[in-house]
Amino acid sequence: MKYLDLSFPTPEENLACDEALLDLCEDSGSEEILRVWESPAHFVVLGYSGKVEAEVHLAACQDESIPVLRRPSGGGTVLQGPGCLNFALILKTKNKKPLKNITDTNRFIMKRHQETLEKMTPRKIAFEGLSDLACDQLKFSGNAQRRKKRAILFHGTFLYDFDIPLIEKFLKLPSKQPPYRKQRTHQNFLMNLDIPPNQLKAALRESWGAVQLLSEVPMDRIKQLVKSRYALQTWNFKF
Repeated sequence: MKYLDLSFPTPEENLACDEALLDLCEDSGSEEILRVWESPAHFVVLGYSGKVEAEVHLAACQDESIPVLRRPSGGGTVLQGPGCLNFALILKTKNKKPLKNITDTNRFIMKRHQETLEKMTPRKIAFEGLSDLACDQLKFSGNAQRRKKRAILFHGTFLYDFDIPLIEKFLKLPSKQPPYRKQRTHQNFLMNLDIPPNQLKAALRESWGAVQLLSEVPMDRIKQLVKSRYALQTWNFKF
């Protein structure tokens, strides 16, 4: 597996990079990839079918110039920004039973991350909902996936020093909630996992055997995706 630690300055480029890496593996059969990144600025990102009016305090976002974007994977709406470490796994699915469907893929990857993190903290890590990691039913990691014919993108977040109260300002309570949330506000439901980002990166890299660095980033494809999708209101506000 190849490793890429690359954060772009704009939300559009960061989202496009994950999709471009998936396309690279799907179309050319390139090696599997682990990417890590962190946005230098806050922005909102909806899951593919998320509805802007139902999920986002749009007026507040517009007042403070917080971009609202949409990703091609499922899952809920999140606020990105400093203190939130993102990862993206590009995995081949051929002849891999643990990756045969959404449920098995969630279980396989979340179990590995659970075991990895439990080595780093005395706190008990639990796999909650469909694809969350939590401590004492306080969520610190949310995840989603996009599946193609030969490869999948599984990406997610680790809150380690995020401004959690800020989330209330820009995001409404999600329309779909896992039972363990129990209608709690963002501030009462989320937590930071007190592990420095460099340690999180190193642990993920070791866990997935991402030894070699990815030497060629598909920049042309990233630029194309920004222009044709992530920079367009027709995509970001399609629902």
